[in-house]
Amino acid sequence: MSEDRRKEEQQLVRENEPAQVTPRPDQPPEETDVGAPAVVLPANAGPAGEPIRVISAAEGRRINRRELLKLVPLVAVGAFAIPKFRQPLLDEGLAFSDWASAKLFGRHRLAHTFSERDVVPFDRFPYNFYDVADPGVDLEHWTLTVEGLVERPGDYKLEQIQALPKVVQNTRHVCVEGWDVIGNFGGARASDFLRFVGADPSARFLEAECADGYYESLDMATILHPQTLFCYEMYGKPLDRGHGAPLRLQMPTKIGYKQAKYLLSVRVTNVLLAGKRGYWEDQGYDWYGGL
Repeated sequence: MSEDRRKEEQQLVRENEPAQVTPRPDQPPEETDVGAPAVVLPANAGPAGEPIRVISAAEGRRINRRELLKLVPLVAVGAFAIPKFRQPLLDEGLAFSDWASAKLFGRHRLAHTFSERDVVPFDRFPYNFYDVADPGVDLEHWTLTVEGLVERPGDYKLEQIQALPKVVQNTRHVCVEGWDVIGNFGGARASDFLRFVGADPSARFLEAECADGYYESLDMATILHPQTLFCYEMYGKPLDRGHGAPLRLQMPTKIGYKQAKYLLSVRVTNVLLAGKRGYWEDQGYDWYGGL
C-alpha cells in the first residue's frame, strides 16, 4: 500500500471517532448513567406490576346481575314513592312474610312457659278489645257453632268443651300495640276439640266469628299446635266478659290480634271467605301473625 493511501485511511478514522469534550475546571465530571436493570413484566400485569385477571363473558354477565341487584333497594324505594306501585309492593311484602313465617313455624316447637312467680297479677293483665269490652253474650244459652269440613257439625255447649282434657299454661301474650304480659290460661287444646268434632285432618284453615263482629282465620298448623287453646279460664277462674267470655282462642305462638275472643262459630275449610281473612288483616295487617 502506498504511503498516500495509508494517510487517507488514517484521516478517515480520525474523522469518524466521537469528539472528546474536555471539562472546564469548575465543571464537575459527568456521571455515567448505567441505568437500572430492566424489569420484565408478565404479559398479564399492569404498569405497576398488579395482576390483571381476564374475565370471561359468562362471569361478566354474573357481575352485571350482581350490580343490578345492588340497585334493587333504590328501585324499591323509588317505587314506594309512586302511589300506584305502593300497595302492590306492600301486598307482596306481606305475602312473603307470611310464606317465610309458615316455613319457619314448628308445629311441635313449644313457646316458652313461665313459673308462677313470673305471672302478673290478674288486675294487671290489660283488657284489650277492638269495639266494646262486653258485646253482651248470653252466657247461659251460649253455644259454639261448628261448620265446614267436619264429620259432626252443629252447636256445642261450653260443658262439652270443658269435658275435654284441660291444659293450664303460663305463657306470654304479645300485643301488636307494643306491650306484652305473662298470664295464666286454661282450656282445651284446639286439636282435641277438632278431633272431637271429626275435622278433616288435611284441611288448611280455621275461620272464627265473634259476638262483637270481629272475625279471624288461622292456618291449621297453628290450630293443631299443642299450646293452642280453646280458652275458657284465666287465673283458675272462668273468663270474665272483658277477656272474651265464655270462650276465646289463646295461642302463645301468635300475635294478640289473632286470638279471637267471644267466639260464636268456627269453620274448618280449605278456602278462606273472600274479604274475611281477618278484621285487621283486611286492613293491611300481616295475616300469619307469628311470633
